Amino acid sequence: MPRSGWKKPESDRRLPDLVSVGLLMRVFPPEVVDAVIAECGRTEQRRRSLPARSVAYFAMGMALHSEGSYEDVLALISDGIAWAHREEGPSRLANKAAISHARDRLGAEPMAVLFDRVAQPIAAEGTPGCWLAGRRLVAIDGTCLDLADTPANDGHFGRPGVNKGERSAFPQARVVAVAECGTHAIFDAVIGPYTTSENALSTELLGRLTPGMLCLADRGFYAFTAWQTAAATGADLLWRVRDNLKLEPVEGLRDGSFLADVFDSQADRKRQHPVRVRVIEYTVEDGRGTAGPYRLVTTILDPDQARAAELAAVYAQRWEIETAFDELKTHQRGTSAVLRSKSPDLVLQEIWGHLCCHYAIRTLMFDAAAHAGHDPDRISFVTALRISRRAIAQQGAFSP
Repeated sequence: MPRSGWKKPESDRRLPDLVSVGLLMRVFPPEVVDAVIAECGRTEQRRRSLPARSVAYFAMGMALHSEGSYEDVLALISDGIAWAHREEGPSRLANKAAISHARDRLGAEPMAVLFDRVAQPIAAEGTPGCWLAGRRLVAIDGTCLDLADTPANDGHFGRPGVNKGERSAFPQARVVAVAECGTHAIFDAVIGPYTTSENALSTELLGRLTPGMLCLADRGFYAFTAWQTAAATGADLLWRVRDNLKLEPVEGLRDGSFLADVFDSQADRKRQHPVRVRVIEYTVEDGRGTAGPYRLVTTILDPDQARAAELAAVYAQRWEIETAFDELKTHQRGTSAVLRSKSPDLVLQEIWGHLCCHYAIRTLMFDAAAHAGHDPDRISFVTALRISRRAIAQQGAFSP
């Protein structure tokens, strides 16, 4: 039965084809989108065929339908918004040039603020794989995305070098993010040029951790100042450290771990301003032999709160953020290995759109898992993505 008060747009799309837009609007409600656009000063001064709200959903729609043309994605977004608001869609859709101008007017800032406003950890108390000793498991890591090879993107983002002094085929943007391990929901991120290191970008993120979290990080993130920045937030930390970090036992603990002091630098090893950590050392046996040794340091000093074996086991959850990046880069982005935007500001807009889209899909997956009483890890991201993007899977069903 058609929705009361709604006139079907002039297209061949069915109601199920508009589910994807409904998902985006449920997770990122129009009133929140409008408020963010107004705060960023991007509200249009005159009536346009492509208002800022539609362009914000279009930025997310480009991520959800990464293989669709600008016109295809806009048609889907326009019909979906019209259905949700019981109104007629635009009589004439904008062309590619008009869409590009509308994206320029919106810019990247509203999408970044929108992600920051909405994205947050989603696990409920008792959600499997999300907690240890009452602490929410999160992980920090980075990844890179290939960009359109334009002079503007190259100049702003840079590109990695390859053998014999040559450079890679495409410029790259670096993304450092924090994800909830048990749900794969990326809820905080920083985007920068390839030429900026993960450690430099991570400083801002580490300062935004909150009490009640247990943050996991690989050995490349450890530095004394980074540790202090993260620990000052009240969050607990469980980080792998390099083998050359000198950790002299101060006190042995009954679970096999020990307490040690870390210092700002080798020059400060005269016992000035030490920071006490707990050290867990272990190896992993598998069918191919022994892996390790692994060295972890943590702010959880009391083994009664979390035993060494528990911490060693839970550190493996750090790899969940790698899986989240793979979902975004391999499956959500699809065969379009290079992002389509030609200028730095629109690259940022497109990446924030991808992050918003991934968060929306992960929210859908969490709700489905909670309703069925399953672990969120047991829900297929590929299946959820296919359900969410079903419209443009029917290539040729409507005019390009």
